[in-house]
Amino acid sequence: MAASAPTPHATGFPAEGRCGYYVAKKKRFCRMVVAAGKRFCGEHAGAAEEENARKRILCPLDPKHTVYEDQLAKHLKKCNSREKPKPDFFIQDINAGLKDETEITEQMVPISSLSEEQLEILIMKLKKASEGLNSTLKDQILSHPALHDALNDPKNGDSATKHLKQQASILGNIEKLKLLGPRRCFVEFGAGKGKLSHWVDIALKDAEKVHFILVEKVTTRFKVDGKHRRKNSVFERLQIDIQHLCLNKIPVLSREKLPVVGIGKHLCGVATGVTGDTMWAKSISGLWASELRNSTISSE
Repeated sequence: MAASAPTPHATGFPAEGRCGYYVAKKKRFCRMVVAAGKRFCGEHAGAAEEENARKRILCPLDPKHTVYEDQLAKHLKKCNSREKPKPDFFIQDINAGLKDETEITEQMVPISSLSEEQLEILIMKLKKASEGLNSTLKDQILSHPALHDALNDPKNGDSATKHLKQQASILGNIEKLKLLGPRRCFVEFGAGKGKLSHWVDIALKDAEKVHFILVEKVTTRFKVDGKHRRKNSVFERLQIDIQHLCLNKIPVLSREKLPVVGIGKHLCGVATGVTGDTMWAKSISGLWASELRNSTISSE
């Protein structure tokens, strides 16, 4: 039996057409593609002898990458981290809550900094404020046939299985509430890679006139929404903080007047509250589903 070809790392050489800079922290060569005739990518060009005369500095807009000092002015005009024109649906702090100018602003401090006596007073206030509220949450873990094959894939690890169960439970609850159907817009808050919308689209199959809006405030790699090319569904990604998002001014919603279903899986507590305010501010009858602990529809 013939021996398998040695890997670039085993031979001590980078892969063909890739950067020759060895990243000690990752114990491998940089995988960036290099220009014709070059040994190093732009990020590591300073390591090449012929590039030593040019100095690379941290980008002032985003220190996660570097730029040639003599090209800084040009780079700042096209850097992905530069401030871009705000879209119509961006309204500063629209979902940050009402500001009462008569209220005295108190300094916010972490709970961990409070004394035992202060904590007891805070607990008493919370108990008094919640009296009479039905705060008992009922677990409602469901599933959906759209994820049947994925859930039974023997290649799944524990993490993949956990996320698939959560997505299946959310879809099952959406369907139970009769919100999984055609001619509507699904807004996924904190979309990340967009996998929740992906499964909603799979579940809807050939449903007519379905629009997906994926809201995420940071740039995300390995997005799955770009894989969808069905004629009856459209995927649109908005890079914006939910705190500043005005749903009424999103073109497709103002133009098509579609019913809106809000969904989500990757949000912290603050973002969940802001999203709830965002939905109700538009007077939308929809579903708000999150992965929060004790959530009635997610599955840990």
